[in-house]
Amino acid sequence: MKPTRVRYGMLFLVFVNVVINYLDRANLSVAATTMSGDLQLSPAQLGWVFSAFGWSYALLQIPGGLIADRFSPRILYAFCLVTWSLVTVGQGFVRGFTALFGLRLATGAFEAPSYPMNNRIVTSWFPDNERASAIALYVSGQFIGLAFLTPVLTMIQVNAGWKGLFIATGGIGVVWGVLWYLLYRDPLDHSTVNAAELAHIESGGGLFRKKEPQPGQTSMRPGHAWQWANVKQVFASRTLWGVFIGQFAVNGSLWFFLTWFPTYLVKYRGLDFIKSGYLASVPFLAACAGLLLSGFISDRLVRQGTSVEVARKTPIISGLLLSMSIIGANYTNDTTLIIFFLALAFFGSGMALISWVFVSILSPKNLIGLTGGVFNFMGNLASIVVPIVIGYLAKDGDFKPALVFIGVLGLLGASSYILLVGKIRRQ
Repeated sequence: MKPTRVRYGMLFLVFVNVVINYLDRANLSVAATTMSGDLQLSPAQLGWVFSAFGWSYALLQIPGGLIADRFSPRILYAFCLVTWSLVTVGQGFVRGFTALFGLRLATGAFEAPSYPMNNRIVTSWFPDNERASAIALYVSGQFIGLAFLTPVLTMIQVNAGWKGLFIATGGIGVVWGVLWYLLYRDPLDHSTVNAAELAHIESGGGLFRKKEPQPGQTSMRPGHAWQWANVKQVFASRTLWGVFIGQFAVNGSLWFFLTWFPTYLVKYRGLDFIKSGYLASVPFLAACAGLLLSGFISDRLVRQGTSVEVARKTPIISGLLLSMSIIGANYTNDTTLIIFFLALAFFGSGMALISWVFVSILSPKNLIGLTGGVFNFMGNLASIVVPIVIGYLAKDGDFKPALVFIGVLGLLGASSYILLVGKIRRQ
């Protein structure tokens, strides 16, 4: 029997989730230049507002991973999509710093389980030798969506104001949350997947069968009750610490582009607001290209028999080193060269974003959601630190130290993979 290809349809649904997820993270960056004037926010206050999402999002990653292990992605994702989208709508009605900061905290809280759920879904639906490509495809949603929709968001703000921007992006998420619930199913619950596809997934390392809970255990999907020893097991691994630090570095670059990038172009480089919306698309397209190239090359190397260490680590290390090229923008006033250096750096960051594959490869089999939560927690500490640090570094009107800071993070991440991540094996 020829295997069906239902898994790619489920992957497309995750891809759309990621697009909406990142629209509701990045809409603030588009609104910031006008919004900060209307609400009288200083650069330092703007940095804190940019970081607010990260405080709750990062701190709730471990609980989010545990929740992702326990509840069906169909129900949990629908709940998260609708709630964070309603909070996004609410941001269109704020009148000051405190309300905006609080609603961004709420957005991060409701989005917290999303990436652990993405990883659980891909681990359930895809065998090991297709997983880096699958991760690259759904993660590319954050870049493809922002690349093509940033000009759209810019035009919405021009015509409807920053309030209309938040209402529009939030309303889209509410509608999609309902559609997700209607369309998504796990492998064993999907009516059109055949036995050959299930066998293909499972024989290749896909994990979709529930285990019966042992006496004294809860009915969590992996068959494990909550234990602090599980958290200790994840944090005790030097190899996992290597990928955790690397993910912090990758996300450092990402969160510059998700927060300060449009403000950098308009306020610190003097570009027209509408023009900046189109130019801002270029680095996102470059990051998407880097991500897809890295994912497909990495999977191809695995299928050709290249060691996992080389196939998975080389694109990530190369990408992190390439992300240091962002510093080159400090040495030119030519708009084309500025965008070139930023796009080249984000291309490298995109290459490194297949790092989620290490959660599937390295996690203890019964702790995939928890490990994904810790991984995302450590990585998204950058969403707290980077916007605030940039706000203070740029408070005197000079953005050059901020770009050096982002470049140094790339070196830190590459060093972590080189020095800490050893032999690739399940912990």
